[in-house]
Amino acid sequence: MIYTPEQKEVDFKEGRVILIDKPLEWTSFDIVNKIRYTIRKKFDYKKIKVGHAGTLDPLATGLLIVCTGKFTKQIESYQAQEKEYITTIKLGATTPSFDRETEEDQIFETSHITSELVQETINSFIGEQYQVPPVFSAKKVNGKKAYEAARKGQEIELKPNRITIHNIEILEFNNPFLTVKIKCSKGTYIRSLGRDIGLALKSGGYLYNLRRTAIGNFHVDSALDILEFEKNIGNLQPF
Repeated sequence: MIYTPEQKEVDFKEGRVILIDKPLEWTSFDIVNKIRYTIRKKFDYKKIKVGHAGTLDPLATGLLIVCTGKFTKQIESYQAQEKEYITTIKLGATTPSFDRETEEDQIFETSHITSELVQETINSFIGEQYQVPPVFSAKKVNGKKAYEAARKGQEIELKPNRITIHNIEILEFNNPFLTVKIKCSKGTYIRSLGRDIGLALKSGGYLYNLRRTAIGNFHVDSALDILEFEKNIGNLQPF
């Protein structure tokens, strides 16, 4: 079924779920702003509600759920669903941001790390636990985002969150690079998990890349490239 512009107007304002495969270096708000601008321009709206269901870091790619119109009321329910990620952790070094946003600040030995030790360590992270978020995050501290203070070199203290790691599957280990698939609860910071795995292996570790592949029953294979969305907005099928 091909929507006419008149049908689209009802669709986007009444509510629509849009799955986007977020590209590298775009922020989640960049995606939201692009979609809002594209809809308003295409259908001459004065305003329309648009929001996303779970931030992805600029250096992460993958599934971002974007809701429009009345469907923005469902954002919290999507945020609460299980997430799936594929990430590569570089062992033997650390960075202040726990990813490649900042330069390596410490180097550690990795020759003691075996496949058996990796598997044993990974297994220890499955289940409920408390996790300290990265200081380079959007976590609020005294009403301000933590990364704003961190980028100014200010010291801040973040309280741990209670999270659940449902499963971690090792996809590849080629020392010092470890690639895993993770299924986890809302509130889990994969950058913190990468740091903690590195610490547990007594080598340090940070995320080399990160891709979100699923949120609940939504999978990145069904997602659109943001430029594809912009180009085909008038011919999109209902989701």
